[in-house]
Amino acid sequence: MAFLSEVNRAEFALVRESVELTAPALSKQVAMLEEAGYLKVEKGYVGKRPRTWLSLTTTGLRAMRQHLDALRAIAGGPD
Repeated sequence: MAFLSEVNRAEFALVRESVELTAPALSKQVAMLEEAGYLKVEKGYVGKRPRTWLSLTTTGLRAMRQHLDALRAIAGGPD
């Protein structure tokens, strides 16, 4: 979610490489986040190759910001 909070959307393969997870492990996380309403999954094609794009929903972005605020409060850092 931290990676996606910095972009509008990202291709699954880029997220997988960036967070250093296997495709099955990332797929499991994506499914859980999508079910929670935090993530939007779009499938399509680039040429004849299938692609999957991921993006945070408004709810997901809000949850990410609240989580970071809570971590800052615990750590005693500035908002």
